[in-house]
Amino acid sequence: MSKVRVLVGTHKGAFVLSSDGKRKDWEVSGPHFAGWEIYHVKGSPADPNRLYASQSSGWFGQIVQRSNDGGKTWEPVGNKFVYEGVPGTHQWYDGTPHPWEFKRVWHFEPSLTDPDTVYAGVEDAALFRSTDGGKTWQELAGLRGHGSGPRWQPGAGGMCLHTILLDPSDSGRMYIAISAAGVFRSDDGGTTWRPINNGLHSPFLPDPTAEVGHCVHRIAMHQSRAEVLFMQKHWDVMRSDNAGESWHEVSGNLPTDFGFAIDVHAHEPETIYVVPIKSDSEHYPPEGKLRVYRSHTGGNEWEALTNGLPQSDCYVNVLRDAMAIDSLDSCGVYFGTTGGQVYASADGGDNWAPIVRDLPAVLSVEVQTLQ
Repeated sequence: MSKVRVLVGTHKGAFVLSSDGKRKDWEVSGPHFAGWEIYHVKGSPADPNRLYASQSSGWFGQIVQRSNDGGKTWEPVGNKFVYEGVPGTHQWYDGTPHPWEFKRVWHFEPSLTDPDTVYAGVEDAALFRSTDGGKTWQELAGLRGHGSGPRWQPGAGGMCLHTILLDPSDSGRMYIAISAAGVFRSDDGGTTWRPINNGLHSPFLPDPTAEVGHCVHRIAMHQSRAEVLFMQKHWDVMRSDNAGESWHEVSGNLPTDFGFAIDVHAHEPETIYVVPIKSDSEHYPPEGKLRVYRSHTGGNEWEALTNGLPQSDCYVNVLRDAMAIDSLDSCGVYFGTTGGQVYASADGGDNWAPIVRDLPAVLSVEVQTLQ
């Protein structure tokens, strides 16, 4: 029988949640790295036992942790991330120049085929790659070298490269998203990049339709249809049907189009999930009701999923990397909250239950489907 492993990064450690294919009873392992911020934990599609974790603190800096046994044991590997060449500057909130500096790894994206190759998105926004299991790292400097880098600026959470998508049908194509710069695409394995933000509109920018500067919170795609992208923006839920060449809004009847997380059903490429948050200044669900919204039509028409979720006095947030999907026949959907709950639905979102409570604030949720 298939098994599921849920990888949870929190403000004070990492947790590994395991269950069989029924997804009713869960074993909890952790906290690993107790007391440390674990921004992201991600498993390799090429080796289910290979995991990478981003461990950081303001005092000791960034440490990359690696497990070769599914999270039972861990070892620190390479922690040296150096911006290539002359770092230069980027734009700060008030428009003044600010030097590039490395703060933390926000997101790991392991190769689809090689467990020793892994990409890292960092703050200040840059993309790194390791080909030796995380021991050494090299910046893919063509991203910052595109020419628009000096015009990038931080979002409220920092200037982070938080999303990396690898195209399973084209080994040279990959997408990244930066807050607050936008979405970029490479068609040559990360050597060169170009912004793909046509159709985005951000009223806070001097030019609302500028080439770069948009605060994209998350992008997602279905593995079978890599040319179709979905986006949760600072405001607006967006869709592209041409690999990011143009975007159009699909917020439809959502109660608010602000949020952070977005993901796609494992077997239904037109079924997508978001968690609306009241506003950019009030980071909690509208009316204090925690609701996941699902669209079976790729956007515009949305339904609230509430069964098993708190519908009064709930003031948690769901962050950008805190939603994940498993690939079992009855698709499972998972998300974590800043209140320390991890919720799961084993039926595509119809019914929910907390699989663990009272963790530290959840920063990321990833899931592995194991045979």
